[in-house]
Formats: sequence, C-alpha cells, structure tokens
Amino acid sequence: MASTPQHRDQLTYDVLTLDPLPMAPEGKIPNGDARHFQPMAITLISGTTDAVLVDPPVTEAQAKAVGDWIAATGKNLTHIAVTHGHGDHWFTADLLARRFGADVVATSATIADMHNNVAVRELLWDVVFPLQIPSSPVTATTVPDDRFTLEGHDIVLVPVGASDTFDTSVVHVPDLDLVVAGDVLYSGAHMYLGQAAAAGVQDWREAIGKVAALHPRYIVASHSDPFLDRNADRIIASCLKYLDDSESVLADSSTALDFFDAMLKRYPEYRYGTTIAWVSAKAIRAVHDGRDDESVAVEAWLGA
Repeated sequence: MASTPQHRDQLTYDVLTLDPLPMAPEGKIPNGDARHFQPMAITLISGTTDAVLVDPPVTEAQAKAVGDWIAATGKNLTHIAVTHGHGDHWFTADLLARRFGADVVATSATIADMHNNVAVRELLWDVVFPLQIPSSPVTATTVPDDRFTLEGHDIVLVPVGASDTFDTSVVHVPDLDLVVAGDVLYSGAHMYLGQAAAAGVQDWREAIGKVAALHPRYIVASHSDPFLDRNADRIIASCLKYLDDSESVLADSSTALDFFDAMLKRYPEYRYGTTIAWVSAKAIRAVHDGRDDESVAVEAWLGA
C-alpha cells in the first residue's frame, strides 16, 4: 500500500507499506491469531532526479516489490540508509544496492549490530522466514558526521541509543520536517519489548526524547498501521504511553499470558503486531523470572 507523497519544494517523500508476513513455525498465539510479523513501512525520499531509500525489507520477494516501486518513479537511487541492525530493516540492502548502483550507509554502531544479526541469522531469521532471505553481506559504510545530501538537502543519521534494540538511529530530513524513525517509534502496532526486557524501557524513553528534540512534523514509523496519519506529536505520545503501560502491566502480571492479555485489553484498536506482543511477553517474563542471556529473545520468537 503506497501513501500520498508529501512535498516541500523539490523534495518529497513517499511510503510503501508491505503487508505482514506469515511467520514460521506455523501456529497460533494465545488469542487465536496466526503468527504474523508486523507491516513494514519503506520510505523513499526524492529530489528532482535522485532518491534515497530508508530501511529496505527482509525477503527477496519484498525487495523485488520495493525495487519495482522505485523503478516506476524514474528516480536515480543514490543511497540506502539503515536505521538499526535488525535484519528486517536491511537484509535486502545489498540486493537493492546492486540493482540500482546505490551506496548503503549507516552509523558505525548500526553497522556493528548488523554484523550481530548476521551471526544469529541461521538461528532466528532463517527459521522465521525460511528460504526467503537473500544473501546479506554487510556492505554499509559510514558517512562523515553521519550526514549526506540529496540534491543539496541534508539527510542526517541521528544516533539515539537503545530502543527496541541497541544503538539505534533515525533519519532526519530537516527540509521536510521529517523523521524516518525505524523502530524507535511505532504507530498503531504493538511495540517489540523483548530486547528492552533486561534493561527496562527508560533508555527507550530517552531515545524518543531525542527524536522529539528534532521537532519533526511528520514521523514514519517502520511498523505502522497504514491507515493512520504520520503526525509526530501523536506518534510520540502514543509510544510513550505504550511504554508506561508496559511497565504498569508487568508490575501487575505474574505470567507471560497475563502480560499479553492485559496489553491486548489496553490496546484493542491495534490491528497489527499481536504476535510481537506475545513474543515480547515471553521475553519479558523470562527475564523477570531470572533469565538474562542472549538466547531469551531468540527463544521468544520461535514457536507459538
């Protein structure tokens, strides 16, 4: 699903929302939903002739759809920017970079976490999306001062710290009043809390605060309900509320199922991400029951 482009002089942005993918192994989560991933919002920032893609998707089929979408614009893709290391935000970057002759760019911390995700690909990503992910070498490089230009307009990679994973960043386009937020912010979809389980969500609140300090008017959250607006104030407020609610629900719950049921009850309007809510619940409960190791998050993703 493509959105209506937003314009500022000769600079525009558009978003292609990819439908949630079925997740293996097959099964249903406790509320009866089939296991599905989140929708993925892919952002294209365009000038008169050139363009920048933010956060390419995870599977080869998705990359073809995104590539055909870009090709239909007639723009010259110069850069592919990656906000953080989770594989659903970059595993097809090399495939698309080779198709369009683009450079893949990220912060140094994101590049390090990209390597971490390659290391767990066989244990996690290839199990969840079997035989769907192309070769995924880490080809990203840094840019001076974490910024580059698109036809004279600044595109800034802004490190914000830990959110739903470690060392995340956002893409700030000042001339569009736009932040492409990766997973620092979600919109109308359950937030993945699994990797924040051990440390709590205060770092995530601080990351959101750094985004708010950029004073964007629009935010593209990578996992979004495509029928919601991109109003920055609404998205920031809703995510902070979700994090607050997760802490109060955790204090009142004793099992993963208690946590899951309570979060779904508080957010009945969220049509997306119930599987991610269940994954988060399992990881959070494991940590609070005394487990604090790297296998917790992986195990939470696998199986119903």
